[in-house]
Amino acid sequence: MLKQLGVIGALFLALVGSSVAMVHSKYTNRLLFNHIQRLQRQSERLDVEWEQLLIEEHALTDHGRVESLARSRLKMKMPAADEITYLHVPEETHD
Repeated sequence: MLKQLGVIGALFLALVGSSVAMVHSKYTNRLLFNHIQRLQRQSERLDVEWEQLLIEEHALTDHGRVESLARSRLKMKMPAADEITYLHVPEETHD
């Protein structure tokens, strides 16, 4: 009889331990799932921001815009043919 009580007690402790482990596992799973969802939302926001930055970069580096700013802000102009000097740079030989 005492042996049976010991077996029943051990089984009860195993049941309680298993139940606690299951609750802890579910809790941890929910925390990790919520964390994954937050990271996915952050990733989506960063993707949108990256696309907006690429659009802005293309707009800022547009050839027509750069040329217009060079003319208006820097007072640059295309040189006349007689103002252009060509330099001849000899090629280096690798021995």
